[in-house]
Amino acid sequence: MSSLFRFSSAMTQHPEVEAWLAGRDPMRVVVRPWFDVMRGLGPDVRELLHDGHPTACVEDAAFAYVDAFSAHASIGFYEGASLPDPARLLEGGGKRMRHVKLRWGSPTNEAALRDLLIAAYADMRARVDAGE
Repeated sequence: MSSLFRFSSAMTQHPEVEAWLAGRDPMRVVVRPWFDVMRGLGPDVRELLHDGHPTACVEDAAFAYVDAFSAHASIGFYEGASLPDPARLLEGGGKRMRHVKLRWGSPTNEAALRDLLIAAYADMRARVDAGE
């Protein structure tokens, strides 16, 4: 049995994800460009709306998501505990998942966040290839 979080309904450019991202909530505006980065990481990236938030997958294996709240937005990583994070952006103490909080008006280390997204994609691609 796979230890990865898999979604057989993931697809390229899911209409529910697009509708969520098009919402007028200001924090959705903050995370939209980051979800677009996820979409562009490889031809095998698929997406779906899971638990009410856009989730990016390598094929059917989830690697990251975005969510928006009233005071902040989050970019979450399903296997975030195993990612290199020299800029120390990741928060959380669970066994696997970690997230980065984005706050309106606060600077974001965009290069480090992009590196985390690239690492999360590459890590999940390797896990899928290994048959996890």
